[in-house]
Amino acid sequence: MMNMVNQRNRHARRSIVLSLVLVAGLLAACGTDTGNVQSAKQEAAVPSNSTKVVKNAAERVNIYPLTIKDELGHELKIPSKPTKIFAPIMEDSLVTLGIKPTMQWSNGVNPQVYLQDQLGSVPQISFAGGLPSFEAVLDSQPELIILHNSYASESGAYEKYAKIAPTYVFKSATTDLNSSLRALGKLLDESDKAEQAIKSYADKAANARTKLEGKIKGKKAAIIRFNAKGMFFMNSNYFSGYVLKHDLDFEQSDLVKDGALEVSLEILPELDADYIFLINDGNQGDRYFNELRESEVWKNVPAVKNGHVFETSNDYWLSGGFIAHGKVIDDVVRFLQP
Repeated sequence: MMNMVNQRNRHARRSIVLSLVLVAGLLAACGTDTGNVQSAKQEAAVPSNSTKVVKNAAERVNIYPLTIKDELGHELKIPSKPTKIFAPIMEDSLVTLGIKPTMQWSNGVNPQVYLQDQLGSVPQISFAGGLPSFEAVLDSQPELIILHNSYASESGAYEKYAKIAPTYVFKSATTDLNSSLRALGKLLDESDKAEQAIKSYADKAANARTKLEGKIKGKKAAIIRFNAKGMFFMNSNYFSGYVLKHDLDFEQSDLVKDGALEVSLEILPELDADYIFLINDGNQGDRYFNELRESEVWKNVPAVKNGHVFETSNDYWLSGGFIAHGKVIDDVVRFLQP
């Protein structure tokens, strides 16, 4: 009898143990499932890169119609993103933003040669006789006209052009490229590309200053431009003159700084530049260029005697835009650090 009781007790204890094991297993399984659900929720809360891209693209705001005032106070309304743009002298900045103009500036003989790998197929419009006529601009049917300085307004051309398409006028787009490229980026809804270009150029200039620090610090530079009218100094307000002074930190020759514009053989002994850069504008200044080089006075200028005179490209050294200015920087590095 006692054996039968003991046997029943052993069976009962075994059943209890099995039940406890089964319950523990079920609890563990539930815990694992809960963890997986929480993990799945966490993963779902963090979108993939592709999701981010789609979301950002969807959130991009259409800025048009855009009502804005230009630098002279004219108000214009741009109904939609323009695709046909006429911006003479500002082709460099348009290309920087990945945009081709509907026409490109020409001096009557050549366009801006350094841009022709990008603009070779774009029709040219001559500025040899001044600003093009109303009819010449109308032929290209621009959706936006951008004028690089205030002359168009002062000459009365603005009123005519504004009848063709919304017309934006800069006071002087080549004086402060950062500002003018940002304004252009805003007009064309390409502000991100404008900021990227500004940073890229600033980095390029900084790298050049570092490379040439020992040859630039405390040194003075002068640029002499030759054309059909004579020889002229280029100051630091625009084009390559701006690059040398403001971007590369050359000091300006006292002769130029004090306001000298026209160059004559008589004032050459006063030229205190450590480096001189010569620009023959479209070979129109050949006569004066040769006259200068053959002059005994010229041969005795310190920079000439030291071999610090460099003949440059008349093209991008006389142009405004980050592409042109970047090429000027490349030239200076090549000249001073062969």
